Amino acid sequence: MKNLVAYITTAYPSLDFTVDMALALSEVGVDTLELGMPFSDPVADGPVIEKANLKALERGFKLEHLFDASKKIAPHIDTLWMGYFNPFYHKGMEYFIEQAKNSGVNGFIIPDLPFEEARPYKAMMKKENLALIDFIAPTDSQERIKEIVNDAQKFIYLVAYAGITGAGQSEDLQPIITSIKEYTKTPVYVGFGVDEKTAKEKAQGVDGVIVGSAFVKVLLDDGLTNTQKISKISALAKEIKEKINE
Repeated sequence: MKNLVAYITTAYPSLDFTVDMALALSEVGVDTLELGMPFSDPVADGPVIEKANLKALERGFKLEHLFDASKKIAPHIDTLWMGYFNPFYHKGMEYFIEQAKNSGVNGFIIPDLPFEEARPYKAMMKKENLALIDFIAPTDSQERIKEIVNDAQKFIYLVAYAGITGAGQSEDLQPIITSIKEYTKTPVYVGFGVDEKTAKEKAQGVDGVIVGSAFVKVLLDDGLTNTQKISKISALAKEIKEKINE
């Protein structure tokens, strides 16, 4: 069974919505939830997720909101915090590790923290049984792939193309998937540009997919009520989970 990781932006449109949405996703087969930490300059994300980030910040998002929501969500679904390095740097990694432990969260995704610079933080997290997810891109060399996957935890985030999330580009990932699997048994999940139309194709040869922009587009649809958003995203997640396992 291939896994589905779902990203949603914390506290947009509201904190209660985030909790309700997360619990609904757990009920339709989502395996892992990425709770996005709103940030003013989400460099790896496209305009859809960037817009949701900014709207959450405009509505007064604070880190305490993330922690409070996580305590309600994490007992029901495997939960990771996805955020950019700036808040981790300013607050200190020890602070986030402590909050993750208190919240029941299992790890972190920090896309702008390079592998080499992540090593000391990864060691700190590992001591507390928390994962720091590693990224591999199609541009990485064989040597770099081997180095990155050597101590990969939980799953490897394979970036589907060089660019930002939601761009919908396409590359032949089979050569790099083969390379990764030569060196590790850690599951490989593909992200960037995965939606209900591309999921089946993107899932070929990997162990799961990561979906963000396709869900956040629905979050941003002001023509829908919150109840309709939850129903639509849940149906979309269920459809994607079925397609990757056909």
